[in-house]
Amino acid sequence: MSSVRTLHRKWLKDGKYRKAYKALEGEFDLARAVIDARSQAGLTQQQLAKRMSTSQSVIARLESGRSCPSTQTLERLAVATGTRLKIVFEPEIARR
Repeated sequence: MSSVRTLHRKWLKDGKYRKAYKALEGEFDLARAVIDARSQAGLTQQQLAKRMSTSQSVIARLESGRSCPSTQTLERLAVATGTRLKIVFEPEIARR
């Protein structure tokens, strides 16, 4: 069975896939950052949800990239995970 990473590398050779992935790259980066913050805090989705006074399904949506959280939600996530929210604008050349 192929891993997601292996399939992703294969699919990136397809121009349509590459273009669609690039268009969603910001959402993927945000979802990855949310997952990393929760994991590094040693929390389950349920525990994070409780700290944020929300539901586990909200955390799952944040981690899937299917939602566009407000900065207020991201601030609550930062407090709940013992991290600091930092939003940075980078030149397009600096992106992967």
